[in-house]
Amino acid sequence: MAHKLDAILKLEVPLIVRVGQRSMRLKEISELTPGRILELNKPADDELDLLVNNVAIGQGQAVKVGENFGVSISFIGDVKARIEALGGAPVVASTPIADAQIDDDEASALADQFLAG
Repeated sequence: MAHKLDAILKLEVPLIVRVGQRSMRLKEISELTPGRILELNKPADDELDLLVNNVAIGQGQAVKVGENFGVSISFIGDVKARIEALGGAPVVASTPIADAQIDDDEASALADQFLAG
C-alpha cells in the first residue's frame, strides 16, 4: 500500500489559481481584443481558489514576491480531499487542518482508484 501511495505522491500535477470566472456568449469571446478589460464579479481582496484537476482544494490571497505574484495559502483541504481531487471528482474539504490523517485502508482504496483511472 505504501508503494502505491508513494507513487501517487511523486506525480506532478498542475495547480491552478483561479482569480475569478464569468460566463460570456461565444460572440463576445470571438470579439475579444488585446487591451480589453473583463470585469469579474469578485472583489479584488477576495480569496483566490486553488484547484487541482479543476477541483477546489483550498484558498489563498494574492501576494507579491519580488517581481512575481504568489499565493499565501489561507485554507487547504484535508489530505483525503486533495488525493481525491487527483481523480477529478468533486469533493468537499472537510476540515481546514493541513495535516489531517487518513487511515491506511482509505489511502489504499484511493491509491487503487487513482491508479485504475
